[in-house]
Amino acid sequence: MPTSCFAIMHDRGVLRLTGPDARPFLQGLISNDIDLLAEGRPLYAALLTPQGRCLFDFILYLQGEAILLEGERDRLPSLSQRLSMYRLRAKVAIEDLGHELAVLAAFGPGSEGLAGTAEAVAAVDPRRAELGVRVLLPPAAVAGFVADHGLQPAPLEAYDRLRIALGVPDGSRDLVPERALLLESGFEELHGVSFTKGCFVGQELTARTKHRGLVKKRLLPVRLAGPLPAPGTPVTRNGRDAGEMRSGVAGLALALLRLDQLRDSAAPLLAGETELTPVPPP
Repeated sequence: MPTSCFAIMHDRGVLRLTGPDARPFLQGLISNDIDLLAEGRPLYAALLTPQGRCLFDFILYLQGEAILLEGERDRLPSLSQRLSMYRLRAKVAIEDLGHELAVLAAFGPGSEGLAGTAEAVAAVDPRRAELGVRVLLPPAAVAGFVADHGLQPAPLEAYDRLRIALGVPDGSRDLVPERALLLESGFEELHGVSFTKGCFVGQELTARTKHRGLVKKRLLPVRLAGPLPAPGTPVTRNGRDAGEMRSGVAGLALALLRLDQLRDSAAPLLAGETELTPVPPP
């Protein structure tokens, strides 16, 4: 793209965590190391079931003494409830900011220059720098912000194409709650899991999967020759189970694919009548 673009992420919302115990509270729960979180350095992480299956993924930002948690707007009440269940006597307050903050994705050439701007929480996406900069600011300030920085509006599909090509999951569309495993979903490559921080909920299965080489599937971008299959559509090769479709846009999608089936290139991968070609991200 010739200029920096932006897309408003209407499906994203923000929780705010405050209190002296906010950091240690999260450290014992989430998949990543909260000690790495700093001003201008956000953190990608997930909250798992005790059995190591993904419940929620999110991006954390430090704003003064508060921690902002950006996640799927419709699922924030459930996430807040789950966090509150673990809170016990911890001195931490959890507040849903509702529509107080808008979430923008700024991407394209030059977008990295937005990181650290004073008028918003703005930082390079912690998953892949190629995704550009995440910006959190009041909705009333959006028009002035994009005008001041010369950002051009882009359809959400343009951002989705970039995200999918980089192999980045988008919440529960790609990480089926209570089913998805972090290492099958690219969390290690997307800087979303720490193997040195110590215990967290679901850590035992995650570590065992890592150290015993038990990853049997991977979430991968696929080119489509045919109509876009619906999420959940089975993927087959020679009539055998090879995986399952996830989110997509015209011509491109993510699919959770069995690694043993990827080794057989003689027959096509099919989702319904659509042929798939895996395109591992750079």
